[in-house]
Amino acid sequence: MNAIPIPGRKIVGIGETVLDIVFKNNQPQAAVPGGSVFNAMVSLGRTVGRLDPSARLLMASQTGDDPVADIITDFMGQNRLETACIQRDHGQSTVSMALLDADNNARYEFFRDKGLPPFRTPQITFRAEDLMLFGSFFAISPATGPQTRELARKAREAGAIIYYDINFRKNHPADPATVEQNIALSDLVRGSNEDIEALYGSTDVERIYQERIAPRCPRFICTRGAQPAEVFSPGVHTVFPVAPVAEVRSTIGAGDNFNAGILYALVREGFTRARLAQLTAEDWARLVPVAMRFSANVCASLQNYVAPDFRP
Repeated sequence: MNAIPIPGRKIVGIGETVLDIVFKNNQPQAAVPGGSVFNAMVSLGRTVGRLDPSARLLMASQTGDDPVADIITDFMGQNRLETACIQRDHGQSTVSMALLDADNNARYEFFRDKGLPPFRTPQITFRAEDLMLFGSFFAISPATGPQTRELARKAREAGAIIYYDINFRKNHPADPATVEQNIALSDLVRGSNEDIEALYGSTDVERIYQERIAPRCPRFICTRGAQPAEVFSPGVHTVFPVAPVAEVRSTIGAGDNFNAGILYALVREGFTRARLAQLTAEDWARLVPVAMRFSANVCASLQNYVAPDFRP
């Protein structure tokens, strides 16, 4: 099937915005705006923005009113992300320490201002050709999860494509029921093998897919770090190898940019929700290798997003 992009699509990301301070050998290496969904949206601004200048990219989140928020919103403007849905409140923006180990995998320490006012559901109008990305802690936190699901319901009612990244940290309280509410609102779900083990105490991804994911969303991608990704949908179960990286400098944005790559491919190939309902092995082959290239590009740098001149 030939690619027929739909012009003027809107991509909405809802999630946390932070300033990531990256440490290696106990020394700071970089300070970059971040957040799981945010990283993906920046990469989409750098790629979808070039593919379709008429596309709109909206990031919905909450910050303080401090210099960190200025850094984040200025950076968004530099990368074609609209800032109208950033809720700026009196207080401090979130800062995280990303501590890289010998293999350049990160563990995180977050510093959040718990005195910020409640997050309000952003007022966004969706159309059938639009896409929405959500996930990680923002999608399950009692402070922001209900508002995120409210936005997802609006997107679903409009017929937009909804992509959910489980991205479950081991230090988060395990709540499969909340995650499964998010899965049920989605058209595509990604989770890592570590997400599945943390949530369900099992390494049998196929069984968890059949019992817990497929009844709510039949299209699932399981990534495994440097190992091949496994995809599931009705009638399809296959694997895709990762793209090679000459030198891995950081894996911080690998999964986030995998998500960006899937969304980029959905836009480039003109996918609609109706086409996703009949996803074939050939369709998966148009999506996942692109996502792998996004991940590989970001792993080769200390940035959380693909390079500005990246060509998928």
